[in-house]
Amino acid sequence: MRIFELVVGGLFVLGGVRAIWYWSRRPFEGTDVVDHLLYALYLTGRIGLWFAFAGFFLIYASIQVQGRAALDDLEAFRWYLLVPLVLAAIQLLGGWFLGRRSPADET
Repeated sequence: MRIFELVVGGLFVLGGVRAIWYWSRRPFEGTDVVDHLLYALYLTGRIGLWFAFAGFFLIYASIQVQGRAALDDLEAFRWYLLVPLVLAAIQLLGGWFLGRRSPADET
């Protein structure tokens, strides 16, 4: 089953590259530095999630054993569960704060 994990991981990497390509060409018309920073946080979370999910599959593909023994090998990568959670939180907070800003905030 390693081939399946590698293919799915590769598809997520391609999705991340496509997201970088798409979002880097999309204009952002913020006039404030804070708007640009919040937009960058939003995009970091959005694009980073593609690569984080690719990492899940690639880590699992790197494990040589199957079944319950694989859980022991995956224990070393338990910290990686925080990566998509942090990226999702960054995307959520960046988008929320960016959406809550008003032209009156620009002083």
